[in-house]
Amino acid sequence: MNRTALITGASKRMGKSLAEHLASKGWNIIIHFNSSEKPAEELEIELRQKYPHQKFARVKTNLVKEDEVEKLIPIVISEFGPFHLLVNNASLFNPGYLKETDTKLFDSQMNVNLKAPFLLMRDFANQCKKGNIINFADTRITTNKSNFAAYSLSKKGLWELTKMAALEFSPEIRVNAIAPGVTLPPEDKDEEYLRNLAENIPMKKPGGLEPILKTLDFILENDHLTGQLLFADGGENLGQNA
Repeated sequence: MNRTALITGASKRMGKSLAEHLASKGWNIIIHFNSSEKPAEELEIELRQKYPHQKFARVKTNLVKEDEVEKLIPIVISEFGPFHLLVNNASLFNPGYLKETDTKLFDSQMNVNLKAPFLLMRDFANQCKKGNIINFADTRITTNKSNFAAYSLSKKGLWELTKMAALEFSPEIRVNAIAPGVTLPPEDKDEEYLRNLAENIPMKKPGGLEPILKTLDFILENDHLTGQLLFADGGENLGQNA
């Protein structure tokens, strides 16, 4: 029997790569999206054609709206039954120093990056009762830089939530986090932008998606691992050389 994974923000960028990677390993995939309906549909068709013996579906949920978030797990279970893996990948990433952050910006980052994962983790634990949860944090949580103040706070909170849930949900559910660093350029930037950023990290190069996919595999295959944060960031969390 194939295992089933729900990946938030799975229609594009890193979420899409996570979906494609897990599908290649035999997983059924539920593609969560909000505004990116066309890419989600294209991904679902592509996966169905490539893996005809697996199941694929897409589900639209606005993670800002808690009433929609609370319907997501029941919708997935109604079609697939209790599933095996929740990946909290979807994020909003908007800049703003503390002094510049209004309540709208603060709430948007917290709702999508922390509150929605909290609700989904709660519902997964109550309704699926066993399996794995993987949260996507950010290497920024090791610093106190405030240029993305609300975003960074939401990801710091997500890491604390990961540890708290790992303790409460064990041994039936393992909960871990991955912290990417210089991985993909923003949608309005190119690879050169990424290479320039990577000059400031120990490995001096962008990691791309491969280290993240290998980290995902490691978490899933290591059944004694819980409450851990794995940095897939080329050493960025260590700081800069003098």
